[in-house]
Amino acid sequence: AAFPQMHGSSGINAEYGGSTAVKIQALKNAIIMMQAGEKFPGLLMSIIRYVLPEQDHMIKKLLFVFWEIVPKRSSDGKLLTEMILVCDAYRKDLIHPNEFIRGSTLRFLCKVREPELLEPLMPSIRACLDSKHSYVRRNAVLALYTIYRNFEFLVPDAPELIQTYLEGEQDPSCKRNAFIMLIHTDQQKALHYLQSCIDDIGSFGDILQLVIVELIYKVCQAKPTERAKFIRTVYNLLSSNSASVRYEAAGTLVTLSSTPTAVKAAAKCYVELIVHESDNNVKLVVLDKLIKLQAEHKHDLALQQELSMDVLRILTSTDLEVRRKTLDFLMSLISLRNVKDVVSLLKKEVIKTYSNTDKDQNTKTYQQLLVKALHQCGVKFPITAEIVVPVLMDFLAEGNEAAAESVLEFVREAVARFENLQPSIIEKLLNSIPSIKSKSVMHAGLWILGEYCTSEMQIREMLDTVLDSVGELPIVDTEIRESTKDEESGAMVSSSSTSRVTADGTYATQSALSATTKHNDDKPQLRSFLLEGEFFLGAALATSLTKLALRYNEVCSDAESRNKLTAQAMLILASIMHLGKSTLPKKPISDDDVDWLSLCIRVLNDRSPALVSIFTRGCRASLQDMIGTIDLAKLELSESEKTLIKTDVDDLINFSHLISKNDGQAVDELELSLLHATEGTKKKETDISTTALSKVYQLTGFSDPIYAEAYINVNQYDIVLDVLVVNQTPDTLQNLTLELATLGDLKLVDKPSPITLAGNDFCNTKAQVKVASTETGIIFGNIVYDVSGVSGDRSCVVLNDIHIDIMDYIVPASCSDTEFRKMWAEFEWENKVSVQTNITDMNSYLDHILGCTNMKCLTPKQALLGDCGFLAANMYAKSVFGEDALANISIEKLPDTGALSGHIRIRAKSQGMALSLGDKITLSQKKEAGA
Repeated sequence: AAFPQMHGSSGINAEYGGSTAVKIQALKNAIIMMQAGEKFPGLLMSIIRYVLPEQDHMIKKLLFVFWEIVPKRSSDGKLLTEMILVCDAYRKDLIHPNEFIRGSTLRFLCKVREPELLEPLMPSIRACLDSKHSYVRRNAVLALYTIYRNFEFLVPDAPELIQTYLEGEQDPSCKRNAFIMLIHTDQQKALHYLQSCIDDIGSFGDILQLVIVELIYKVCQAKPTERAKFIRTVYNLLSSNSASVRYEAAGTLVTLSSTPTAVKAAAKCYVELIVHESDNNVKLVVLDKLIKLQAEHKHDLALQQELSMDVLRILTSTDLEVRRKTLDFLMSLISLRNVKDVVSLLKKEVIKTYSNTDKDQNTKTYQQLLVKALHQCGVKFPITAEIVVPVLMDFLAEGNEAAAESVLEFVREAVARFENLQPSIIEKLLNSIPSIKSKSVMHAGLWILGEYCTSEMQIREMLDTVLDSVGELPIVDTEIRESTKDEESGAMVSSSSTSRVTADGTYATQSALSATTKHNDDKPQLRSFLLEGEFFLGAALATSLTKLALRYNEVCSDAESRNKLTAQAMLILASIMHLGKSTLPKKPISDDDVDWLSLCIRVLNDRSPALVSIFTRGCRASLQDMIGTIDLAKLELSESEKTLIKTDVDDLINFSHLISKNDGQAVDELELSLLHATEGTKKKETDISTTALSKVYQLTGFSDPIYAEAYINVNQYDIVLDVLVVNQTPDTLQNLTLELATLGDLKLVDKPSPITLAGNDFCNTKAQVKVASTETGIIFGNIVYDVSGVSGDRSCVVLNDIHIDIMDYIVPASCSDTEFRKMWAEFEWENKVSVQTNITDMNSYLDHILGCTNMKCLTPKQALLGDCGFLAANMYAKSVFGEDALANISIEKLPDTGALSGHIRIRAKSQGMALSLGDKITLSQKKEAGA
């Protein structure tokens, strides 16, 4: 005998008396096809007769799934008579000697929604509470909880029953399930049990302690007067052996009490969790919690000081992201009270990185982060600059070029801000010049020395250092003479012999003489750079020497010394120009560098008052303006980040004791955190009605038999489609299924279940899509259904495509000019968009592009002022997935037509990001043009 053929030509057959494996496979096929919408009216009795009596565990598992999805009621809504046999079978399973079968059956009964099936089983379910196996008791509690919640009349005394059971239970998992049931069914009984064992909570298991913390929070949230009873309990849970219990207890403690003692205890608990937890993701989550805690109590100076020293312990972590976030957080904690201690410990961290022989990329990046942190300390608190500068200057001779550039950025700012530190900084920098190995670092160092060597002695020392670094002059003659000397002294000759096979197959010996010319590799560093063709560095040296010579003419009274120093500077410049035009360098000098060197020589010779003023005073004034602009930008950023609390004079005053439960004034932090975890961070919306309507997409036409529209709810990492389906026909539609597919980095998480829709009825169904990156994605699909009473093929309605907007995942961000240039050089994908718009004002066009791309302009506002007919600006944004997006806009205003012309260049690490941003800009230009 065999199962009846399930689906025409499907050919799924299984023998009634066949083996267990055959029945398992047949049952799997039946479940899969029923999930796909197939119906088998005659299959139910065959399953009951030939499969239900089987004792195989796999068959019983599959039967749980089968009974969950099979229709249990007839067309008139009454329970099928066959289900009585099923009910009897599960009554036998509830008293089965095997605890696995009893526990699994109880878990299945949690999903049953037919009270007629559950009512005969209630005595057996109650009896399972007295089982000797904890697995059975644990699932019996869950079954009673679910039945009481759905059909209270079946077990009206469930809270009293569970309370009595809880007092005699010893297993932690069973106690946890029972306690959870009391919390949600009768909170007063749960509170009574908690008060009876409040002194023994420390000996409970972690799963039960977590539930107790949840109960304490909910009780204190509803009844603030009860807080004093449980604060001591929460304090004790901060020393629990479970990290999750300590984390929840710390969060609950600060909501129950805002006293400095409670806040310090919670903060210390968070720090201990971060230090001792091995998972970096957990470290980041707890660190965010700690940052939020500090922001809520930023006026507690004692907390800031104590917290800053504890936070420094987190730097022992090896994860770069944890260290980065920790240093950023530490900078917000620094004050005059603790800055010296913080700088001292950061100094020790810097020394550790020096001694680390294995300097990988993470170590170099960490060095750069430490330099940035010390830079901020030195600028914000000048009293620490004397300690910070000597430590940072040691980076100049290190191989970490990025850290050395950050050091010189700080040195440039320090010499401009703190005049009392200029002599010591100049002396340290002069000593470091010969050991600098990076041309970009050498370039910045020469500029600083040329600008701030003001005394007669400093200028002479600077010139001597340059002469030592350049070597013997003139460079070309010296190099030719050294190469000629090497040739005359003779080359080192070496002979070698090898065996060769001749054409006739015999062996012959071939001798050869090789000459090796001796090269002088110990040339001065600056001379080596010039011989490599780095003449842009020579141009920077020319600027510095010109400033030194012009300034020396002002401070020195001896005419002979002035002329001598000027002649030496001109000799160096002429020698560099001669070297550039010779064949000795690896790369020839550029025309721009030749022009600049010639200009510097002409300035030294003519000494025009206007040019002298530019070289000696104008450059320093420009530096001061730039530093002022940076300070202004930081001030604006800090002001924008401040939380401005405004209270109008006519606002209501809320008294916590007088607020009822329905007022909605109390904020449940647990519910709020769960909401953030499931829905992500939503953007601020100015008009809820208009923004909600703008997210509605019409999927079908009004003349289609089925009308559908979708509301797109975009969260941080997923998209929820709330689809409204309207049956516009008088017929009943069966197995109506919303079939969706995605294109791009989108993944459909759950498939909507089939539904039955009556005539002229409507319903809502949801589908969830995961987003993996910021590429423009498309969701498409169709709706398929069967018409009740009509045989034939299934009907299908094709849906309109839904295009996911990339702007939902891009937020404005900031970065330094150095980081922008570094990313611009590293990112390989570039998209160039031509400017085509009817906007005639350049600044208005820039604001329009910033608005439609969610990017932030990094170019200071002062640099965009004026009307010169040309505008260039850098823009930056970051996606929620950590992807960076860079853009540069270069536009000009045509004098004849007044229209804007130019290009926008977009660079990103991924191709999809660059293309999506380019498409967005192109579409926004067209919309503006059509407006």
